[in-house]
Amino acid sequence: MRLPAIAAAALLALSSAAQAKTTPPGVTPGAPTGTMLLTIVLRHDQSKPLPEINAELKKNGFYERFPPAGVEVVSWYVMMGLGQVVTLRFPAERLRDVNSAIEPTTWGGYRTEFCPTYDYRKLAQEAKVNAGAVPR
Repeated sequence: MRLPAIAAAALLALSSAAQAKTTPPGVTPGAPTGTMLLTIVLRHDQSKPLPEINAELKKNGFYERFPPAGVEVVSWYVMMGLGQVVTLRFPAERLRDVNSAIEPTTWGGYRTEFCPTYDYRKLAQEAKVNAGAVPR
């Protein structure tokens, strides 16, 4: 009677191991297939004081249009002296929507930079555990 339970546990372990091996390096485990990460650097236009930048964003409808519906904000930080850094996760086919939300609403207040991003945390942790072995 214990055999089915043991077999089920072994099958579950094999399934988990197979899933772990099929997650490509840099892909966040559990993230939907076909999604991408994009980091957007919104550099302050330092020729303008912050109230002018905020007025420009408001006039252009930045907070109404960004991020587009269905786009996940993974992180959004203010970097003093630089501006804002936003990392988004979304289906790759939505890249145009993200760009269309940024261009008409941020230009004039920010200079924008787009950086395709991948999750390196697990690989870095593995390298640390393996005494500095270079991750793939």
